[in-house]
Amino acid sequence: MLAAIMAEQDANAQAEGLSAGDAPAQWAQHIQDAAGRGACLRVRGGGSKDHLGDTTRGELLDTRAWQGIESYEPSELVIRARAGTPLREVEAVLAERGQHLAFEPPRYGFVASQSDEPTLGGVVACGLSGPGRVSRGAVRDHVLGCTVLTGRAELLRFGGAVMKNVAGFDLSRLMAGSMGTLGVLVDVTLKVMPQPTVSATMRFDVNEAEALAQINKWAAQPLPIDASAWWDGTLLVRLRGARAAVASAVQGMYRERRGELLAPPVADGFWQGVRDHSDEFFARARQAVMQAGQHGVTLWRISVPPTTAPLGLHGELLAEWFGGLRWVCTPAPAAAVHEVVAKAGGHAQPFLALQTRALVAPTALSAVQQRLHEQVQKAFDPHGVFDTGRLWSRRAD
Repeated sequence: MLAAIMAEQDANAQAEGLSAGDAPAQWAQHIQDAAGRGACLRVRGGGSKDHLGDTTRGELLDTRAWQGIESYEPSELVIRARAGTPLREVEAVLAERGQHLAFEPPRYGFVASQSDEPTLGGVVACGLSGPGRVSRGAVRDHVLGCTVLTGRAELLRFGGAVMKNVAGFDLSRLMAGSMGTLGVLVDVTLKVMPQPTVSATMRFDVNEAEALAQINKWAAQPLPIDASAWWDGTLLVRLRGARAAVASAVQGMYRERRGELLAPPVADGFWQGVRDHSDEFFARARQAVMQAGQHGVTLWRISVPPTTAPLGLHGELLAEWFGGLRWVCTPAPAAAVHEVVAKAGGHAQPFLALQTRALVAPTALSAVQQRLHEQVQKAFDPHGVFDTGRLWSRRAD
């Protein structure tokens, strides 16, 4: 499988007039040219995250020509691939050896401007994880190393290709969630995990407050709980692990709350829908955002301590990660949402809105946060080549 994919990618590169080393060199030249002109570059892979942040600024730098799995060691649980490699190809190679990306990277097929499928570089750059993040860690926890082209057109290598590499500053994890604002990912080395032996999903009819209390009670026990989701009076809990452990947990949870064991096809479809935002809640949220027009309905991605009580925001809500991640579709003003979430000790990110600029994070940082942000940006990108304002207001604004 791996050999076949590499052969196909080499053929595609030749058809496009590219050699194996051309793309990064071309990117470096593009960066130098942009720095000389005072221009910005917008890094883009498949475009499945184009709805995040302000993507109206910057000249396009497309990474999809740089594809290929450079190394894969199943026994070491490590894979290294170029940034433009399609996610599906990486997952197909891993599946052949019974392995997967445990953080469950989402792919948003609903994006109207999407011209291609998600790439591995985009997966890391967006820093988004699926339902299993609460038990298996975020994207950054699985990044072992990466190669980056900075705003100086310098090619830097961070991290290593082994799971025990802890030398130096772990700057490779800094790239997770940077959304192309610090540089261009050239390649990524990721930790992979074996596929779970057994999976089961339980369904319970409870209100939001009961669901939050119950899932956190179970999370504090030695149960193989892998993911959770609550919406519209229904709590779903996914268990994964050894057969005996999952069977015992299912029996114990049924005795405590009754509930229903979902058929595997139904359960798999639900969790995939939550991961990729194709589930009914997200479909309805997108419809509400579009129909509201200038009234300003927004889908918010809210991070709070898992035990936080219901936030009380008007609108529909889906809670994941034992209550630590809450998706809220609401017409409430942004200031009101930020105020409520700040009181809970959390953070609110506008995830989907009609107005692109509404998705840029607020600039009300503390003095320390602002200074650190500027220092990191300057160290990677002193000429502002990648300072497009996608995540934060530009320095010139």
